[in-house]
Amino acid sequence: MSIRVVFMGSPDFSLPSLRSLAQAYQVVGVVTQPDRASGRGRELKAPPVKLLAQELGVPVIQPEKLKQPEAMEQLRAWQPDLIVVAAFGQILKKDVLDLPRFGCVNVHASLLPRWRGAAPINAAILAGDEETGVTIMKMNAGLDTGPMLSMKRIRIEPDDTAGSLFEALSTLGADLLIETLPAYMDAKLTPQSQPEEGATYAPMLKKEDGRLDFTKSAVELARRVRAMNPWPGAWFEWGGNLLKVGRAAVGEGKGGKGGDRLTVEGRPAVVCGEGILILDEVQPPGKKIMPGKAFLSGTRDWDKT
Repeated sequence: MSIRVVFMGSPDFSLPSLRSLAQAYQVVGVVTQPDRASGRGRELKAPPVKLLAQELGVPVIQPEKLKQPEAMEQLRAWQPDLIVVAAFGQILKKDVLDLPRFGCVNVHASLLPRWRGAAPINAAILAGDEETGVTIMKMNAGLDTGPMLSMKRIRIEPDDTAGSLFEALSTLGADLLIETLPAYMDAKLTPQSQPEEGATYAPMLKKEDGRLDFTKSAVELARRVRAMNPWPGAWFEWGGNLLKVGRAAVGEGKGGKGGDRLTVEGRPAVVCGEGILILDEVQPPGKKIMPGKAFLSGTRDWDKT
């Protein structure tokens, strides 16, 4: 029996799931976000999922909102047996959820019910979680509140960034999806309701979330640097400009007046409310990211207040 699948997703996280689905099932259509202006030239840039769908020869639509009549007409015309969602960026309404006979299945990058919402990978690092993972769930009208079909866990390593976890979880999610779907569609897998206890929410990130507040502890700020890498990036104001921080470590020291600058073993560092944050990699305005030591060699007034 041929299973007709429609895939919904947008960023790089979605790519392994779409590629795996296309190898195992008949993907009849892809729904992704519209092309967006990007970069200094503000040129239109296609979502990664659109480019992969074109490579696979799968029809693509890019509605601003799924509720648009032409989008719903196309969804119905594809006659999907199953809709698979991975980082799509839009909430599915009841008419979409009820369309396929097997419903809609989501690949979510957290151990639900912890970190429902748009930025679960970043939130897990920011909170200091020791582990994260992927949950395959059957979608309902809520925000990541549907019953769970399967789950896999991985450890968050001390040097993991949002970028490295993003890559690991995207592959893990694709593998778990392909493992889960046969038993689910054969009714051999009973969806399990999410417990309400332990439910947390990870809102969409904003540029301001990357700001480093040196009244906080160095441990918190080192996590923020990792959680905001690669986007929106960690930063603070220095010399009238924004200095971005790519990598940082916690240094010894009791802390004190947050924001005081000093040099530790040839690297730039900042005193925090508790402890010292050592800046291993920074990016000055208009320059490429560089080691902290290289930054100091070209900077005369780093530790002058």
